[in-house]
Formats: sequence, C-alpha cells, structure tokens
Amino acid sequence: MLKGLGGLGDMAKMMKAAQEMQTKMAQLQDEMHQIIVTGESGAGLVKASCTAKGELKSLDIDPSIFNSDDKEVVEDLILAAIKDAQDKAGARAKQEMGKLAEGMGLPADMKLPF
Repeated sequence: MLKGLGGLGDMAKMMKAAQEMQTKMAQLQDEMHQIIVTGESGAGLVKASCTAKGELKSLDIDPSIFNSDDKEVVEDLILAAIKDAQDKAGARAKQEMGKLAEGMGLPADMKLPF
C-alpha cells in the first residue's frame, strides 16, 4: 500500500509541474505582446513593426517611394516589409518558447502549445 502512496506523490509533483508550466506559458503569452520586432524591405525604405505574436503595430514608409509612378512596387515593398516582420516575429516566438522549455528542463526544440 505504501507503493501506491508514492505514486500519489509523483502525481502531485506532475500536477504541480503542469501548473507551473501553465503559469509560465501564460506569462510568456503576455510578454509576446510586448516584444516588438521590425522587418524591412527596399533596403529600409519600408519598415514594419509587429509583436512577437505577429500583430502589426506600425509602418514606417520613406516618403521617397511615393514619387514612384509604379503603385505595384510600393504595394510590394509594403507587403514584403510586413512579411519580413512576421517571419522575424515567428522566429522570436520560437526562441522565447525554447528558453521557456529549457528553463523547465525540456528539450529546447520541443513544440509547446501556443
């Protein structure tokens, strides 16, 4: 019967670890909304900033591109800057998740729910 009690102790430890992980993931979710990354295109003529969650926050467009008669070029530069920012946001989110996993003794490349 004592063996069974040891199992309950292990279960309690696992539950506590799961609760800690849930708390840390919730904190990381909040932090991801505060981390800002910037993508750019056209050698910096267009810059887009977004959160590590991929939420677009701002665009910075050099006024010189408005002198272009090619509307499609301007649109492409804007889209490329946004895509670059979102790609960087995804990489940053993965990096932060890796830090969290390592801090909990898990493999850094473990896919945690997010």
